[in-house]
Amino acid sequence: MALSVDIEKRFKGFTLHIAFEAGDETLALLGASGCGKSMTLRCIAGVEKPDGGRIVLDGETLFDSEKHIDLSPQKRRVGLMFQHNALFPQMTVRQNVRCGARRGLKGKERERAVSEALAAFGLSELQNRLPAQLSGGQQQRAALARILVSQPHILMLDEPFSSLDSHLRFRMEQEVRQVIRHFGKTVLLVSHNRDEVYRMANRVAIMNSGHLESIGTRAEVFAHPGTRASCALTGCKNISAIRPVDGTHADALDWGIPLTLPLQPETDAVGIRMHSIEPGEGENAFRCKVTEVIENPFSTTVMLHPVMAPPDAVPIGWEMEKPAWERLKAGELTVHLPINSILQLKG
Repeated sequence: MALSVDIEKRFKGFTLHIAFEAGDETLALLGASGCGKSMTLRCIAGVEKPDGGRIVLDGETLFDSEKHIDLSPQKRRVGLMFQHNALFPQMTVRQNVRCGARRGLKGKERERAVSEALAAFGLSELQNRLPAQLSGGQQQRAALARILVSQPHILMLDEPFSSLDSHLRFRMEQEVRQVIRHFGKTVLLVSHNRDEVYRMANRVAIMNSGHLESIGTRAEVFAHPGTRASCALTGCKNISAIRPVDGTHADALDWGIPLTLPLQPETDAVGIRMHSIEPGEGENAFRCKVTEVIENPFSTTVMLHPVMAPPDAVPIGWEMEKPAWERLKAGELTVHLPINSILQLKG
């Protein structure tokens, strides 16, 4: 399977203009709320109509504004799972799944497909219950069964775990990963949760204000996010604007410190992940005051204010395992920012 998307949809004060391709893989669209992630899925599914562009799935054109092609959602063979499952509340689990079965199936063939889908998702014993009688995880499995019984050519998941608590979310992630492996075709996952994306996706496309900022393997995107927005979305908490001094030196304006690094073209900001800061002397070493110590369940975050920085400088966050902080604990200490750990950003 292969998906090619190049569309534009205009709204008042906002334009979605996005282009990407995906093969037999899980591609995650990662971005903040309102950036156009869900709208992209709705356009692919045919629920919304783009103002222009083209959508092709496995060689079949689903939408082409120039050729006036716009297949109905029923003809697109696209499976879209919404945030809140969208099960029909007055129907049993079996009736909900039956609604998803392909229209070409009739009688016993249709019922066989429904029974197989129920069994595959562990819902056979729950088939006569209403959605309100199911747990959140069971509702999610019912929604997936309803989608996959239609044998879609692509599976699209719109914030599939947003309504679940953390324990159930982890369990459902495991189940959905198994579904994805069995599905074996193109999967699009929409999320604003970077950890979820990293666990679920092969490739990541970062969206910001209606367009793609970066796309690549999850390792590439997290290691080299490229822009300030992408860096923040991948979980980096320490980001500062810079003022270049020369080709190897710059002032980190927010942190109030000078940095030594081989400056890349168009770099106007830098970032460093909280776990990448190192104790003691080294590249870009600074004496810092500890302004706050934050206890996390399994780690400690220490907020640092470089001694040379002005009083209004933004503190730098440093996260480490609790035993490491117990060994280092002090009101003032020296840390360094390794050159290879500094993310050079633009935008």
